[in-house]
Amino acid sequence: MAHVVVLGAGLGGTILAYELRDALGSVHQISVINKGPEYSFVPSNPWVAVGWRDRGAVTVDLAPVFAKRRIDFHPQGAKRLHATEKRVELTDGQSISYDYLAISTGPELAFDEIPGFGPEHFTQSVCHIDHALQAKPAFDALVANPGPVIIGAVQGASCFGPAYEFAFILEKALRDAKVRDRVPMTFVTSEPYVGHLGLDGVGDTKGMLESAMRNRHIKWICNAKVDKVEDGKLSVSEIAEDGSVKQAHELPFAYSMMLPAFRGVAAVRDIEGLTNPRGFILADKYQRNPAFPEIFSVGVCVAIPPMGKTPVPVGVPKTGFMIESMVTATVQNIARLIAGEEPNSVPTWNAICLADFGDSGIAFVAQPQLPPRNVNWASEGKWVHLAKIGFEKYFLGKMRSGKSEPFYEHLALQVLGIDKLKAVKTDPAE
Repeated sequence: MAHVVVLGAGLGGTILAYELRDALGSVHQISVINKGPEYSFVPSNPWVAVGWRDRGAVTVDLAPVFAKRRIDFHPQGAKRLHATEKRVELTDGQSISYDYLAISTGPELAFDEIPGFGPEHFTQSVCHIDHALQAKPAFDALVANPGPVIIGAVQGASCFGPAYEFAFILEKALRDAKVRDRVPMTFVTSEPYVGHLGLDGVGDTKGMLESAMRNRHIKWICNAKVDKVEDGKLSVSEIAEDGSVKQAHELPFAYSMMLPAFRGVAAVRDIEGLTNPRGFILADKYQRNPAFPEIFSVGVCVAIPPMGKTPVPVGVPKTGFMIESMVTATVQNIARLIAGEEPNSVPTWNAICLADFGDSGIAFVAQPQLPPRNVNWASEGKWVHLAKIGFEKYFLGKMRSGKSEPFYEHLALQVLGIDKLKAVKTDPAE
């Protein structure tokens, strides 16, 4: 009997555990280690921050679901991975040994890299359900006493979609509250242009997002490096192509939500051969670590080089469907290793994204996520907002039922020609 441990129960880790149980049957042991007992649907956090959702609407109690699927659950979280010993030390002093480990921790949020930055200081966040709930009273205070708003993403950030979503959702909420006319809004981003998204754009995301901002009277500053945050003031250096400071900005705000840069979590950082200097997990095309072949990784914790040189550091996002493709490949490769075979499943890293604007939105499909692409498509309209609501309910239903991909989802993806795995090529000599 093999013991497969999943470290982290976010989007990637939870689905990974479900798919492992489907693939391995009841013979092998599966354990999940997570910091806390809940799964939280992170894409709903911008709605939580303006009061359109509460915690109960977007979270799942994982213990009963895992118990139903015969998956062991350790919600105390990991203190340290001891990769050479093939064990994970938990925060309560216990250790869990493994034959195979799948790391899906998500990131640590690097608020401390900028003075005054983050929800413990002067800016809000929608990266975690607790942060989004904390942002709701700040939103209420803004409605009661309107003033300038700054939304965006700092240097080194890699997840830009939620920043755009929240800017437009906040703008809609302020219109609903009849105070939008008293709230100047500025979008501040490390991207080289609006709609870059860490992907050098998808379709015409540049034109679509610039137009949406102009129509909603949102100004923007690109190539922005946030130097420090003080109470009610953001200090920003706008960087030129040659790396010099093009213009310094002192931006007053009554409310600010800026997405941070990510780094690997402390439990896995600084393990030689496992991570890069930023703490992200090194992986080959099979999602397998070269130094520790029994360790796989999926999701935001995976090391992916940036798209190219930019005046301000910009990371690459790991979107939901891209993560699901990593999950499926990882499950199939672990199953092959347990059967005494070599990995052969390679994820497509295709991306499907619904960016909600509160009453409309932009959808895009990138196949694969990183260019050059076979499909490079974006569209906008009110249908995106409705689709995002539908997807939220559908995905949370999957999490609560313990199913990774119902047959009708698999069929729909086949019809649309959107694959999770690249075709397996067999050497004629085999």
